[in-house]
Amino acid sequence: MSVLAGANILVTGGTGSFGHAFVAMTLATHNPRRLVVYSRDEMKQAEMARRFANDPRVRFFIGDVRDRDRLNRALDGVEYVVHAAALKIVPAAEYNPFEYVKTNIIGAMNVIDACIDKQVKRVIALSTDKASSPVNLYGGTKLVADKLFVSGNAYAGGHSTRFTVVRYGNVMGSRGSVIPYFLSLDGKDPLPITDPAMTRFMVTLEAGVELVWHAFEDMEGGEIYVTKAPSMRLGDIASAVAPAAEQQIVGVRPGEKLHEQLIGADDALHTYEYERCYKILPAIDAPGNDGRIKGGRKVDPGFAYTSDRNSEWMSIEALRDWIAANRAALTS
Repeated sequence: MSVLAGANILVTGGTGSFGHAFVAMTLATHNPRRLVVYSRDEMKQAEMARRFANDPRVRFFIGDVRDRDRLNRALDGVEYVVHAAALKIVPAAEYNPFEYVKTNIIGAMNVIDACIDKQVKRVIALSTDKASSPVNLYGGTKLVADKLFVSGNAYAGGHSTRFTVVRYGNVMGSRGSVIPYFLSLDGKDPLPITDPAMTRFMVTLEAGVELVWHAFEDMEGGEIYVTKAPSMRLGDIASAVAPAAEQQIVGVRPGEKLHEQLIGADDALHTYEYERCYKILPAIDAPGNDGRIKGGRKVDPGFAYTSDRNSEWMSIEALRDWIAANRAALTS
């Protein structure tokens, strides 16, 4: 039986794209006793509440991860937490760095402290490719957050709360991402793209949720789980959405990477490969890593997992089929 079956779960930032998918899929698959959506946007909560109006297992709690007292109240009786709340827009981070630090770093510290105090069993924080060898402010804040959650297992001391991280790249169809943006232009010509050679990992929301489920079952504490996913070039993504449109190169945005990286070469020493994911074990307590390897194969020295050097690629035809199957959600 799943550890989430009959459990009390809270997801921060739960009104986002991941939160919608996580709530719907977890209710259908694991039947938790209570699933709390914690976020600061009352309008998004009201809209989401209508979707789950007939399900008494879903609760809504207005609050900000910057507010530790509010987190303490929301976490009463909660056993499992998914920390998805974050400020995420790369260019906005460059112009509003203090706000990103407050939410992505101070907010992470508040979640860790509150979860320990409330004796939460397991906590998973969502990470991003931009936290691996960061070149922008957003990536820097997420790298710090990753480090905080990994070290949270030592920080917890004698408490039983365990922390881990799930990291994945570009989520296909998530709010603000490139595919819904291209579709919103409704075939307008030319189609603005940053660089046709830019590459991105193509991760579905369903795959992201399933990796979180897997991590809850598998985690001992301190691991970073990295999803495996195919890559695509941005020019091919544009061709899949609007094959007849001319592509106008507008240049890379401030702080944006040309290629995504989920695992850097410096992490190879502690990285193991599995059928569906990679697992980066914590360097700070390496002698105790044996119990977390669980049959994984250690990657080669200098290994890096990047979208431009990926062994798996998504075709234009496969993306068109996916868009056709998900068009209603992408254009709503």
